[in-house]
Amino acid sequence: MFGAVSDFFDLKGRGTSFDTEVIAGVTTFATMSYVIFVQPAVLASAGMNFGAVMVATCVSAAFGSILMGVLANLPIAQAPGMGQNFFFTFTVCGATAMGGYGLTWQQGLAAVFLSGALFLAFSLAGMRDRFMQLMPSSLKYAVAAGIGLLIALIGFEWGGVVVASPGTLVKLGSFRHGPALMVMVAVAFIAVLTVMKIRGAILLGIAFSTAWGLWAGYAGWHGFVSLPPSIGPTLLKLDIPGAIAAPYIVVSVFTFLVLVLFDSIGTITAVSHEAGLVKGGYIPRAQQGLISDAAATIVGSLLGTSTVTSYIESSTGVAAGGRTGLAAVVTGVLFIAALFIYPLAQMVGGGYEVSKGVMLYPVIAPALILVGSFMAPMAAHVEWEKPAEGIPAFLTMVSMPFTFSITEGLAVGLISYSLLHTGIGQSPKTHPAIHFLAACFLLRYIFLS
Repeated sequence: MFGAVSDFFDLKGRGTSFDTEVIAGVTTFATMSYVIFVQPAVLASAGMNFGAVMVATCVSAAFGSILMGVLANLPIAQAPGMGQNFFFTFTVCGATAMGGYGLTWQQGLAAVFLSGALFLAFSLAGMRDRFMQLMPSSLKYAVAAGIGLLIALIGFEWGGVVVASPGTLVKLGSFRHGPALMVMVAVAFIAVLTVMKIRGAILLGIAFSTAWGLWAGYAGWHGFVSLPPSIGPTLLKLDIPGAIAAPYIVVSVFTFLVLVLFDSIGTITAVSHEAGLVKGGYIPRAQQGLISDAAATIVGSLLGTSTVTSYIESSTGVAAGGRTGLAAVVTGVLFIAALFIYPLAQMVGGGYEVSKGVMLYPVIAPALILVGSFMAPMAAHVEWEKPAEGIPAFLTMVSMPFTFSITEGLAVGLISYSLLHTGIGQSPKTHPAIHFLAACFLLRYIFLS
């Protein structure tokens, strides 16, 4: 059996071994398994069933990772993406009074499904390079950094580190009462582990904050293992007809598509380079990798979770020696095993009621803050010395946390980029699609706001 596995994944040809790939897969799982606890908590804020979302998260992650390993033979694992899940909950399914689009979560799943279908069509048609040339690099980097700032802000809010204030909208929370002190100590704990290059730093940080939370009463004891909860509350509940008739469906699908394309292409490229798999600028089976991402997003929407994408945490598995898809398959199998830790997921992702109707999530808040910090370095790639590139990038980044919306950040970035480059006479050098999208967003502000 080992011989057949070795031949299928070409272990010898890539200079690796069965044991090394298993260790790499376990390492990747350890660094990204925080999504098992974070994803249900985030989507539960949109009204979805916590247990069903956890099952959908684990199964879609397993499906995507195994498909990536078998179809593309790349050491890249998949799971519901950070950023897309917040866009799903707080923008697509957010209340219109709070700046959201007002879609039901069933319609939101339909938007994810439609974006996945478009992504699959793009991947099958080999349109990766064309799309990457379409979007200015400065905006691509700014979008990633802006999402990181938004995720960090949500982490600060969910941890009680910042609270509402009538005069300034937010202010620093109290460190004498409530979980804010625990959250910031946990952030420091994860930061130290990260600096020390301890694998699974975020997961260990969640364990630390869980233990503190149980002691302080910020988390409830539910046990460790049980049979998986039912996926029935979310399985096949997407509402495509309702989504098509809903307002903002086009911008929702477009934004989901842009985000998953950025994530998938960027992660596959970065991890493949780190693994030494790029030959003459060409990534073997990259198209199959994108197809795997698209298929996993479609399956995830049917199961009941937001966009599934490639995880940059796969680079930790590569650092452990992973060079083939066998590592991704191992990670996928571990996600299946994780179905049996539902009580632990409840304990970690469950909320803490500080007052009537006001919930905090202090156990997972430190993880969100650190995930945000890991995305912020993308801003370093922006050509800040060129104002025509730097100003739109800056506006994109700050608009996301200030408006609590990924879409608004993307819209502001596109509009400012188009206007600036038109004003300095570089409009012909900018892809016409950028001007078209900018015009659409501008009209949206004028006539729909």
